[in-house]
Amino acid sequence: MIDDRSHRLRQARLEKGFETAAAAADAFDWNRNTYASNENGNAPFSYRKAKEYAAAFGVRPEWLYDASGPMRPAAESGLVPVIGRVGANPDGVVLFANGQEAGDLAPIPPGGTDSAVALRVVGHSMRGVADDGALIYFEDQRTPPTPDMLGHVVVVETDTDEVLVKRLLRGSGAGLYDLESVAGPTRQDARIRWAAHITAIIPPFQARKIIRSSAA
Repeated sequence: MIDDRSHRLRQARLEKGFETAAAAADAFDWNRNTYASNENGNAPFSYRKAKEYAAAFGVRPEWLYDASGPMRPAAESGLVPVIGRVGANPDGVVLFANGQEAGDLAPIPPGGTDSAVALRVVGHSMRGVADDGALIYFEDQRTPPTPDMLGHVVVVETDTDEVLVKRLLRGSGAGLYDLESVAGPTRQDARIRWAAHITAIIPPFQARKIIRSSAA
C-alpha cells in the first residue's frame, strides 16, 4: 500500500541516522517539500524515485517500493554491488539494471568503503579510460560536485535523470558544468544533482577474475 511505502521510507531514513526528513533532504540535495510529501504519504513516489532513495539509504528499491524481499541487500562482507553498465554508447550513459545480472558483486577496492559500488564497462566508447569489461568504482554518496573534481573524469547525475561518466569542467555560470566525453561531443552548461570521484578502475582481465556473478 502507498501508506506502507511512505512508512518504509521513514524507517530507512531513520536507520540511516537522519533524525529529520529535512536533514536527509539537505544531505542528498533533494527538494525538502518533495521529500517530506513522499515520506508523509501526501505524494506517492515512483519506482525511479525509490531507486534513488534506496541508494541513498542503503536499502533495496524493491523493498522500499512494494515490500518485496529483504530490506537490505544480502551482500557478503568485503563485497559491493555491480549496479549497472556504462560505455554501451558514445554518450557514456550509465544503464542501471538494464540487462545487468542482478546480484553481481565485486570486492571493495583499496581505500574503498562499504558505500562503494561498481559499474561494468561495455563496448569501446571509453577506450583510453576503461576498456570493454573493466570495472569502474565510485563511492555512492550522492553529494554535489566539489572544486577538486574539476578536470577529472567522474560519475555524475544530471537534472534530466541521466547518470554519466564524464570529465567535469566549469560551465558558463554558477551551478553549470560542461561534461566532456571520452568520445563524442562535450555537453555544455549541464546542471548536476550529484557527482562522485572514480576511486578505482580494474582492467578487464582482472575484472573477469574478481566479479562474483549471480549466475555462477
